[in-house]
Amino acid sequence: MNEKELDKIMRVPSIKDMVSEPPHYNNGTVECIDYIRQQLGSQYPAYLEGNIIKYVHRHKYKNENIEDLRKARWYLSKLIEYYEDL
Repeated sequence: MNEKELDKIMRVPSIKDMVSEPPHYNNGTVECIDYIRQQLGSQYPAYLEGNIIKYVHRHKYKNENIEDLRKARWYLSKLIEYYEDL
C-alpha cells in the first residue's frame, strides 16, 4: 500500500464531506449520483425529490439530525441544478 492510499484510508471525513462527497459514493471513475442520473433519465428529478422528502422527514427521529437536513439541502441543490441546465 502506498502513502497516498494509506492517507485516504486514515483520513476522517468531515461532516460536510460525508454529506456532499461521502467516500462510499465516489469509488471508481463515475460518481454514484452521475450514474443514477444517466440510468433514470427523465425520472431523475423524481429521485431527487424523493430523497429530499426522505431526509426532511426522518431528521427529527435521529440524533444526527443536522446531517440529514444537510443531505436534503444537497439533493435540493442537485434538483435546482437539473432545472437550471434545461
